[in-house]
Amino acid sequence: MDPTFNIMDKKLYLVASLLIAMASSALAQQGNLLIKGGTVITITQGVKENTDVLIMDGKIAEIGKDLKATAGTRVIDATGQFVMPGIIDAHSHIGIDAVNEGTHPVTAEVNVGEAIDPFDIAIYRALAGGVTISHAMHGSANAIGGQCQTIKHRYGVLDPEAYKMQGAPRTIKFALGENPIRVHGEGQGIVPRTRMGVEQVFRSSFSEAKVYKKNWEDFRKGLTRLAPEYNLRMETLADILDGKILIHCHSYRADEILMLMNVLRDFGVKKICFQHVNEGFKVAPELAAFGASASVFADWWAYKFEVYYSTAYNAAILTKNGVVTSINSDSDELIRHLYHEAAKTQRYGGLNDDEALRLITLNPAIQLGIDHRVGSIEKGKDADLVIFNAHPLSIYAIPQLTIVDGIVYFDRNNDKADMRLEIDPEEKFDFKYYERWKEKDNCMQDVTETLFFGQQYHNSLHGH
Repeated sequence: MDPTFNIMDKKLYLVASLLIAMASSALAQQGNLLIKGGTVITITQGVKENTDVLIMDGKIAEIGKDLKATAGTRVIDATGQFVMPGIIDAHSHIGIDAVNEGTHPVTAEVNVGEAIDPFDIAIYRALAGGVTISHAMHGSANAIGGQCQTIKHRYGVLDPEAYKMQGAPRTIKFALGENPIRVHGEGQGIVPRTRMGVEQVFRSSFSEAKVYKKNWEDFRKGLTRLAPEYNLRMETLADILDGKILIHCHSYRADEILMLMNVLRDFGVKKICFQHVNEGFKVAPELAAFGASASVFADWWAYKFEVYYSTAYNAAILTKNGVVTSINSDSDELIRHLYHEAAKTQRYGGLNDDEALRLITLNPAIQLGIDHRVGSIEKGKDADLVIFNAHPLSIYAIPQLTIVDGIVYFDRNNDKADMRLEIDPEEKFDFKYYERWKEKDNCMQDVTETLFFGQQYHNSLHGH
């Protein structure tokens, strides 16, 4: 048998590797569990005492009493504990390798989903706070930044693709105010240098996208012979105009929030969630009338001048005015305490338990376009759950188990003290495939590690 690793061998090896990876991802994404006797906070169907939740193949199969599971299904005794939907963070930067592509006021062509870091320990720490999904966002350096990625916290799975929530709508980051002004106007001497310049970035970009769309439509109709030049940035902006991408916009001041809604209205764009939106309480009726949602801090402000005018009543005022509101973290530390942040709205605004918990479950799911799958405990939804030892709005509540798609990814009592994922320094690398490729691929012929690095060392000694 020919010992060389020929082209067909390579193809078969790559296909086999891909199938194994796909199978591993599938196994990591679904599981079977029976949670017995807990107080189940459904969000949409009230609170159910002494109730079981049956999970089959990563989905909620039944909710009721005295449920039975098939042999081999793990049973979790939740007696005296509280079961609620997994917490969702609508504004996060964990689990990604890069945040800002700050090289141009418009970078709609980039996507943080292409740089997911499965080794980020912040994902595990988020699980320890009951967070099962986060919206990994591009930063606020650009007026129109990059595309974001909704991720499930499947910590321990090494395939970056496995973190992406399949089927979640596309989202993109916009930014108002100081950040794009500082990065581009003050830093590079280009538009935008003022808040009115930020508006013109939006208007000129959308206008260019309309022309780009029209040129492609004319070509497809046969009205022109030559296809327009393909431009990924313009493609993305065109998809925003077509309602295929949800905008999530960094914002603080009420005047700028109104400005962007006017711009979007002029271009027929309806889907937007304002992030931070510290002065949202000033324009709550206008946000509700537009159909915009708001993702806010509970009580963060005054860290720079444009967020000085804020209030801890913001979330409650927005909620009472009919704005779909969530509370986010924007922090790899605060993400562990979102249930505490939600509880603050009971002190500042008097929200009831359901209203407060919706801020970190169903409402962020709505803002991300995934509420048909997560955000509440309902039959058929993804089994993303967290079990607390006390009511989750209590200051004494501590997450005990966090479950994603029916798989326990955080277990307070049984996880190792150090959950970092690291390459094993003792692992032996199998060189047999390399040795067989080397006989067919001569691009590094006669070059060995010893020869190459030895020559580099020689050159450094002799100033070459």
